[in-house]
Amino acid sequence: MTNFSLRSLICASILIGLGTGCTDQPNLDPSTIQNTKAARSAAAAQSDFIIQKGSYIIVSATNALPSNLEAEVSKAKGRMGTQLKNIGVATAVSADPDFAGKMERLPGIKSVIPDVSAKWIEATNSIDLQDPQNAVQATATNPNLNPYYGFQWQHKAINSNAAWQSGHRGEGVKVAILDTGYDLMHPDLAGNIIYSKSFVPNEGVQFNYPGFSHGTHVAGIVAALDNNIGVVGVAPKAKLQLIKVLSDSGRGSFSWILAGILDAVDQKADIINMSLGSYLPRNGKFIDDNGTPNDPSDDTVVSNTKAVQELLVAMSRVISYANQKGVTVIAAAGNDAINGNKDKSGISIPANLPHVLSVSATGPTNWYEDPQTDLDQIASYSNFGTSDISFSAPGGDSRLQPYMFWYFDMVLSTSQYGGYTFSAGTSMAAPHVAGVAALIIGKNGGPMAPARVEAALRASSDDLGKPGRDPLFGYGRVNALRAVSTLK
Repeated sequence: MTNFSLRSLICASILIGLGTGCTDQPNLDPSTIQNTKAARSAAAAQSDFIIQKGSYIIVSATNALPSNLEAEVSKAKGRMGTQLKNIGVATAVSADPDFAGKMERLPGIKSVIPDVSAKWIEATNSIDLQDPQNAVQATATNPNLNPYYGFQWQHKAINSNAAWQSGHRGEGVKVAILDTGYDLMHPDLAGNIIYSKSFVPNEGVQFNYPGFSHGTHVAGIVAALDNNIGVVGVAPKAKLQLIKVLSDSGRGSFSWILAGILDAVDQKADIINMSLGSYLPRNGKFIDDNGTPNDPSDDTVVSNTKAVQELLVAMSRVISYANQKGVTVIAAAGNDAINGNKDKSGISIPANLPHVLSVSATGPTNWYEDPQTDLDQIASYSNFGTSDISFSAPGGDSRLQPYMFWYFDMVLSTSQYGGYTFSAGTSMAAPHVAGVAALIIGKNGGPMAPARVEAALRASSDDLGKPGRDPLFGYGRVNALRAVSTLK
């Protein structure tokens, strides 16, 4: 596949659709973009986290659960939930206010904390390609190519096309996407989906919500089929395991994510992509809904630093287990422009946990005006920090909004109801790294230790910014061709 100039096509199409012309846009200074958003405070972050009254996470003293746990839960007036036996974590529900204290007195139990619900995906700008008021149809493209490939500037940025031409497309690799619901029937995804499961009570895997399907968009970035229908993913022959750990609206409990990661390991995934994250406040400030989640009038702020520590223990255990089982774990760095070198009020999870490759976002400005523009500007919203970022990848940006054509600087991928949507975020950057990792494992001809995958990514990424690992780009922006060319 080759890219092509879109300016005349875009101008002509939007002139018809909007009744306006192509005008010059402001020249933004990339050196100032990290000042466009202030790092969120702990007070603002606390509203993301809601204690689920009566729902508990039980953390064992070891990676094994006591053999009599279910009986003991029953004795303590509780009901056993899920037993995550490989990491020594379980869930339970109880209306007894003394349940946690009773369980913590049992031999082998380290702690019992409330399960916590969080907003793991922030609202992002998204524009549907099929909306004639906002986008155009690429009717002038070569009919032998995926029609919307020309709008996917990200493939030029990471040299995907050359990697495919060298014969590497992720064949034989399984990528687990942990996210919201998915359009399981999307023509660009269905042929690559080999597994799907939901851990969200009362919600199936199939996306069923009025808004944007975050999970579908992420899955398409990794492995949309090269089928001449719409877009194409970074690793179009990789297989998708779609695991729903968040509601379609983007909220989810820690227990759902823990269970989803273990399920991906059980399904022998090579890669786990988590384009989700929250900034867990170190001061332990949470919202207690007082048992009435639909009535915010009686919500109170509570402090529970123990819960913070034990949630980190549980998440670290499950990710370490995945790493030990040979699964490469990749996560979005976050979209709050947080400077990890200075802001120590919280921790971005899962991005900044051990054995997780954290990804910042890059993107162009005014790409529609000049397809040769710099595609590697750090995104205005991306979290950053020397020890916080492993790699960078295309995530797009909407900093030109509301000027005409601002959405072409975002990432185009699959979306709900068989459609295609432009969106931006580190959520879009992480699956580009997952796709390149799939190309690496595919070239290897089989499973690879996560340390080898990371080493191959380090050796092949384009070192942007300051030499070596830097706060904005980590070890560099991934390069698909170099990744498959340098792997021995």
